[in-house]
Amino acid sequence: MSILHTVNKSPFQKDDLKSCLAHANEGDAVLMIEDGVYGAIAGTAASQDISNAKAGVYVLGADLAARGIAQDKVAEGISVVGYDGFVDLATEHSAVNSWL
Repeated sequence: MSILHTVNKSPFQKDDLKSCLAHANEGDAVLMIEDGVYGAIAGTAASQDISNAKAGVYVLGADLAARGIAQDKVAEGISVVGYDGFVDLATEHSAVNSWL
């Protein structure tokens, strides 16, 4: 049973992303949405945590754009997806867990 984990809080405000990455297993996916996309920025402590993730890590492109973050600022190993990619991730996994 694989899980899609969504994280919507900035890693600079809460530890949700760090906790999520620690609990996500191989075969799971982590999707950063809303203010969670700040965790995708290269060169931060959050991006270091992501480099050690067992799960696949994704970020919602529309939320990056809404916050003025260029896609070339996204850390290596993170895939940028659109809303259709979000839907694909939700249907590919047997459960969705929102880290609020």
